[in-house]
Amino acid sequence: MIYPKTFENKIGFNEIRNLLRERCLSSLGKEKIDGLNFSTNATIINEWLQQVKEFRRLQEEADDFPMQYFFDVRESVARLRLEGTHLNEDELFDLRRSLETICNIVNYLNRTDDNSTDEEKTYPYPALHRLTTDVITFPQLIRRIDNILDKFGKIKDSASTELQNIRRELSRTEGGISKTLNSILRTAQSDGLVEKDVTPTLRDGRLVIPVTQGLKRKIKGIIHDESASGKTVYIEPAEVVEANNRIRELESEERREIIRILTDFAKDVRPHVRPILDSYKFLATIDMIRAKAEFARIINGFEPTVKAEPQIDWIQAVHPLLKMSLEKQEKQVVPLDITITNDKRIIIISGPNAGGKSVCLKTAGLLQYMLQCGLSIPVGERSHTGIFKNILIDIGDEQSIEDDLSTYSSHLTNMKNMMRFADDKTLILIDEFGTGTEPQIGGAIAEAVLKQFCNKKAYGIITTHYQNLKHFAKEHEGVVNGAMLYDRQQMKPLFQLSIGNPGSSFAIEIARKIGLPEEVIHDASEIVGSDYIQSDKYLQDIVRDKRYWENKRQTIHQREKELDKLTERYETDITEIEKSRKQILKKAKEEAEELLRQSNKNIENTIREIKECQAEKEETRRIREELNSFKKEISSIDIQKNDELIAKKIKQIQERKERHKKHKLEKNDKEAQAAKKLRDAIKRKDVDEESSKIFKNGDTVRIKGFTSIGTIESTDNKTATIIFGDMRTKMPVDRIEHTSKPENKNNKTILTISKETRDTIDNRKLNFHQDLDVRGMRGDEALNAVTYFIDDAILVGMSRVRILHGKGNGILRQLIRQYLATVPNVSSYHDEHVQFGGAGITVVDIM
Repeated sequence: MIYPKTFENKIGFNEIRNLLRERCLSSLGKEKIDGLNFSTNATIINEWLQQVKEFRRLQEEADDFPMQYFFDVRESVARLRLEGTHLNEDELFDLRRSLETICNIVNYLNRTDDNSTDEEKTYPYPALHRLTTDVITFPQLIRRIDNILDKFGKIKDSASTELQNIRRELSRTEGGISKTLNSILRTAQSDGLVEKDVTPTLRDGRLVIPVTQGLKRKIKGIIHDESASGKTVYIEPAEVVEANNRIRELESEERREIIRILTDFAKDVRPHVRPILDSYKFLATIDMIRAKAEFARIINGFEPTVKAEPQIDWIQAVHPLLKMSLEKQEKQVVPLDITITNDKRIIIISGPNAGGKSVCLKTAGLLQYMLQCGLSIPVGERSHTGIFKNILIDIGDEQSIEDDLSTYSSHLTNMKNMMRFADDKTLILIDEFGTGTEPQIGGAIAEAVLKQFCNKKAYGIITTHYQNLKHFAKEHEGVVNGAMLYDRQQMKPLFQLSIGNPGSSFAIEIARKIGLPEEVIHDASEIVGSDYIQSDKYLQDIVRDKRYWENKRQTIHQREKELDKLTERYETDITEIEKSRKQILKKAKEEAEELLRQSNKNIENTIREIKECQAEKEETRRIREELNSFKKEISSIDIQKNDELIAKKIKQIQERKERHKKHKLEKNDKEAQAAKKLRDAIKRKDVDEESSKIFKNGDTVRIKGFTSIGTIESTDNKTATIIFGDMRTKMPVDRIEHTSKPENKNNKTILTISKETRDTIDNRKLNFHQDLDVRGMRGDEALNAVTYFIDDAILVGMSRVRILHGKGNGILRQLIRQYLATVPNVSSYHDEHVQFGGAGITVVDIM
């Protein structure tokens, strides 16, 4: 239970409720906020908090969540229960848009993760998804409304055949009246009866002509109105009276037909009134959760996991209303660390006036109430929270003239009720405990009441100035003292809560700061006695020393945390270095193995040449022994051996690689010289066709069976990259043949392609766009689109293109990049600059 009835007003929750209402999109959400209730069920509270947490994440991750139309048409829909009733056009339009919003939200929250299976479906926002259970959507009603209304919410001509006919006749009649009236007007203007700039106007829904008062009898017709000055009258010519009457009849028929259409539609809706109203409850809940998420963002709230037991262990807790107020003044609120556990059930807070005792009390009450209403609270992420069955407070003055209650009487009444309801699941908050009467008896009664709370094992926070209550905490288990800290040097409160020792009221110091005469302060000290003054000073010294050592402890703790982070970072770096070292060694071994394979190939070629040249067997044996020795060296590399040996092996491999590279260059030079001789022989036609199959960069070739002539850009004697005009392509060398360069009159080489190919390239260049948007597509659709896009980009010679795939879960991005890695013409791909889309766009560079 919550006590008293004015609880929300006393702790400031009514202001929180108003702030939530302001962030609702409709009256639906505002009603939900008005009905926001305190819960004692930990499962329900955690579900509420999870909904807010997921919605905050949804707002950050998704920009397509449907939140456009939150219209409250429940009253209009409920009216349809009566036979013969219908919705007007505006109500029907609002119904259509809000039903569509409900349908879109349900569909959005029912989306599954891309990696989930049909047997075990997983949802990105499970708590929000659970809200959609039993929510019925009405796509068929939306389609039915679309047949009646246009996109502006007006009845379509095609809503019925009868309506279409009426509107056609109405249009023809209005056109005829317009022609007749304009003819009469032109005649009247030519006769000087009407001014040249006068045009027909409407009066009472009928087209009329403005005529001056003195000439009104010159035009036959009916006078419908006159101007405010009386100088102009509005005449309906006799020739259009009957036509205007017909328009009135047609308008009445149109209205009757519209009502008939809407009434027929109401018959379709009537059986679904109850489920439609239930679906609006879902819309109201979404609106409320959105308001909670917006408010959480403003107060920097956190959604903790709530335990099903009484507990408060808050770190850096902040009063949200005080935070918002101070931010307007460009000030910072001082956060509080509040701990109430089974060992420390009741905290007795003492300290100077205006030192923050009441703020601490209200912070605890407000945040706990917000938490159990399912709201995010501004506490640190390392905080732990629980629930209380009862929250009882005594804050402020409850005196009542009508009930004949004084201030102290009202406090005693509250104490009586608190003792009756208190138990081991109750949180008690009392401000200025025992005040309002003679201090000695007031303190005694307060101590006796506090003893009853201890016996009932209640939890609580109590503020006081009484010395006997400060001593009470030392003598009773589960009760601890707390102090609001005060800076004695600067004579100002620090608004920090320190638990463990009582606080001084600093009455003498504050009186001296205010400027009371020293004589008065001295007399007051004499009255209370030196022992009291001395004990208060000792208490202040204890608080000062505790504050000093507390600061030291926090500094040490902070440095320990920094050292832990530094140690963790070093351990991570060492792990990464070790991993990187293994990867480097693995790569080196792979390179060595590749070098071995290449060397094996070269040696085998050498052996073949030796055999062909009938070399001695000893030479062949020597070459094979060198090869086997090299194999043994490569296979002997072990990643786990010491770094010095590995480095030595890598150096040996690199040296062999350099020698191999040098040998390859020499071989290439020989091949180039042989190819030159071969080309010279081809020109002289001194070699046969088989010998002409050696190609090198810059050779002029054509595809066998075609006339298009191109130039080899690069080749490995198996495949060649050939440039035909503006087009680059790869193909096997056995499909091409050497040809001579045709020369034009200016002795410039001409590379020709067919007219059809040229037209295709020009057409694609004209229509090609450098950006491709695949957002919203499924994986296979997106890959298909990207395949054609990259092919076209290569064909038209684009050097850089962009693919827009969005961020989301990154699945689409991964699929696209896996494909790009397989395309030979793609030289690189990377994220767009963060200013222009970041990871949501892939930039592709094409060779």
